Amino acid sequence: MGPLSDIRVLDLSRVLAGPICTQTLGDLGADIIKVERPGEGDITRKWGPPYLKDDNGKDTTESTYYLSANRNKRSVTIDFSKSEGQDLIRELLQHSDILVENFTTGTLDKYGLGYEALKEAFPNLIYCSITGFGHTGPEAHSPGYDFLIQGLSGMMSITGEPEGSPQKVGISIADISSGLYATIAILAALHHREKTGEGQFIDLSLLESQMSLLSFVGQAYLTSGIVPTRLGNEHPHIVPYGAFKAKDAHIIIAVGTDQQFEKLCTFAKVPELAKDPKFATNDGRVRHRKELLDLLNSITEKHSAEYWMTGLSGVDVPCGPVNNIDQALQHPQVAARHMIEKLSHPYVPGKDAEGLSM
Repeated sequence: MGPLSDIRVLDLSRVLAGPICTQTLGDLGADIIKVERPGEGDITRKWGPPYLKDDNGKDTTESTYYLSANRNKRSVTIDFSKSEGQDLIRELLQHSDILVENFTTGTLDKYGLGYEALKEAFPNLIYCSITGFGHTGPEAHSPGYDFLIQGLSGMMSITGEPEGSPQKVGISIADISSGLYATIAILAALHHREKTGEGQFIDLSLLESQMSLLSFVGQAYLTSGIVPTRLGNEHPHIVPYGAFKAKDAHIIIAVGTDQQFEKLCTFAKVPELAKDPKFATNDGRVRHRKELLDLLNSITEKHSAEYWMTGLSGVDVPCGPVNNIDQALQHPQVAARHMIEKLSHPYVPGKDAEGLSM
């Protein structure tokens, strides 16, 4: 049971953005009916390896990619390119509150399942359409993929080392953020419907979601006209705030105030840096970024990561490790917050599979 336990969602989405949205709604208690293509289902079921293992340790046909975005759902197969399938979709909509789809703009219109074709028969339906570029504009009918959107949005131009090539984020950030934004929009639409009885059409694009994540970097350009560039692990507006090389590993030092910088310098036995007019304020540190970071890296590499993490944390200077995924998932805070859930799966009866909670 959850706050959305009285809500049913008809999920026509596949791959990642739509499934992330509906999975989140399912985590909140909604009843999710996932409609898949007969014969092959959601294409990401086969996006492996790795795959879920059966009781004998052999691969099943369920990829871990698919599992990451499709818990708390019941699946059916319907071919809605045929009239019989279209009738089944409309029948399911008689008992649904929300429809989520992420086909290219205009695809469902061909089958009489677009919003305009359904809104009269289902005036209280919340219809969420997630596309690459939205339903209007010159790119409306272009297919949208996460990687393309990361490049188009400018995100890759600010990701990576200054002298290196543009880099994408290590996860499908455009897809995932779009799924979460869609969830927010749907919750707002449910509130609107509760007050008015009216459904709504939600036109949400990967491009808009990704552009919104430019946040303070985008605002800096709009205000100053200066095109942001790649800074590696550094922060464009705060120094020192990045990854530093200790004797045995990389660490993160995240100084957000002048007071924290003074504490860092005192612990590092270079208190004079905090009094230097070039470095005493964040404004000065940003303007003299390279000089300061070169000095700090020459200091941090003299001691172990543990030395810095323990010592700086002890004087209230934010400092932490650069973990790999194995280390991150085994962190005691992850266990304390129950971030990994045990989930049953019909392919592995009597044995739970692990999944990340949200």
